[in-house]
Amino acid sequence: METKKATQIPYGISDFVRMRTENYYYVDKTMYLPLIEDTASYIFMIRPRRFGKSLFLSMMKAYYDILQKDRFESYSADYGLVRIPPTSATVSR
Repeated sequence: METKKATQIPYGISDFVRMRTENYYYVDKTMYLPLIEDTASYIFMIRPRRFGKSLFLSMMKAYYDILQKDRFESYSADYGLVRIPPTSATVSR
């Protein structure tokens, strides 16, 4: 009988892929992606230190990266994360 590894608290981890593959707790924030897509060109994320800004950006990278599409779906399969169709396909550098 195989025992499942206990879920860990991700202190100091800001890599979405690592959190999903190494069984850390994760609070889904994909529901905010449409809000961000519909806002102005620039977003100022003001939050205290250690508040999840880098993790949120890492999740966005995994979510929008075409090369990671299948992997993102496997990371989110157990948690009901949903891929929302983008409202605009504008990408700027």
